[in-house]
Amino acid sequence: MSEFDQEIDVPQYFLCPISLQIMKDPVTTTTGITYDRESIDQWLKEAVDPVCPVTKQPLPMGSDLTPNHTLRRLIQAWCVANARHGVERIPTPRAALTRAHISKILRGLTVPRLQSPALDQLLVIATSDGHFDDKKVMVESGVVKAVVLFIVKCYKEGKTTPLLEKALKVVTAVGTPASPEVKAVYAENYELVDSISWILNENKFSNSTRNYAVIFLKDVVKVASSNPIDRLNLEFFKGVVKILKSRGEQKDADLPGPMRAALRVLIELCPHGRNRYKIIESNVIFELIELELGLALAQTERRKVSELIFCLLAQLCSCAEGRARFLAHSGAIAIVSNRILRVSPVVDDRAVHILALISKCSATNEALQEMLKVGAVSKLCMVLQADCAKYLKDKAREILRMHSYVWNNSPCIQVNYLMTRYPLMQF
Repeated sequence: MSEFDQEIDVPQYFLCPISLQIMKDPVTTTTGITYDRESIDQWLKEAVDPVCPVTKQPLPMGSDLTPNHTLRRLIQAWCVANARHGVERIPTPRAALTRAHISKILRGLTVPRLQSPALDQLLVIATSDGHFDDKKVMVESGVVKAVVLFIVKCYKEGKTTPLLEKALKVVTAVGTPASPEVKAVYAENYELVDSISWILNENKFSNSTRNYAVIFLKDVVKVASSNPIDRLNLEFFKGVVKILKSRGEQKDADLPGPMRAALRVLIELCPHGRNRYKIIESNVIFELIELELGLALAQTERRKVSELIFCLLAQLCSCAEGRARFLAHSGAIAIVSNRILRVSPVVDDRAVHILALISKCSATNEALQEMLKVGAVSKLCMVLQADCAKYLKDKAREILRMHSYVWNNSPCIQVNYLMTRYPLMQF
């Protein structure tokens, strides 16, 4: 609307209560209030506990939004009547996605020559800025189940087709583990994890395909039943570790998503059965340390990845074999010490915990001297003086007290100062 049209009296009920602009696609919520679809969609996406902006009544995500065709026609008629004042007619919004339309596309997945265009159509719908309900309709129409069955079928037949990458893109764009329908598909299909493992380990697939596979896997392991999770083999974990090892083969901008997904998968699976030992055997500890040493991401992304790395390292160092692999890397203690008080409270917590595990359970003379040499002892002293949580200071104090007989005469520690400032410390 141009400047000379500002005096036109716009009916109040034409305006969206959120944007205060004329509604282009009015929809009515379950609370009886009408909003512009784009505005209420954005409201529902961003709200933690969504409520109706006007009535403050609960408005759960996924609530039905009913198109208000009568109001839309009134708005369009008003725009036409005021066209001479420069008011542009609001176009009729596209029809809402229907189950019948999705079902027609899904039938193409059963016909080889139609599989590629069918996946293309699903991907366009899943990634477009369409109606908020589109993904809900896709899930309820069985898109996730159909695409998962397609992936499993390719695995069973050994088809290393490029269509698998399209299928993975679709299922990651549409499916969310929180959805009951999606959760049921992921939990019931025991061969799905095997299929993803095959993609991760098959060299014929591109890095891009494997990246989408591990992002999909992150969602699957959250809801998968214990049976397939407990029987994972070493090759599965080697496939996940490949994502971490391939960090140098891609641009930095492409790294965070797949990298974080791979780390979350390992963290999620570590406590189950003997997975911890299989993860250790996959040589992941070496890769984690190398990854942390060479991480070249933006500060925010680096913090997120570092937090995941240290959380996983702390889990793996809880057993003797994990600590042995950790100490076998010449830069392990150094990088853990270096990150204390430099990244985030989460990293501080996990790093001190790792040093505590080493000090209590694997305190060889070589390890203790290494801690002194690379500055781990000095960092623990800094924790005592920094603005850290009390429990973290207590843990640092315990480590220092535990091996005071080794570190007491070191010039790295001002023992007299520490004893004066922290009289409870008895070296």
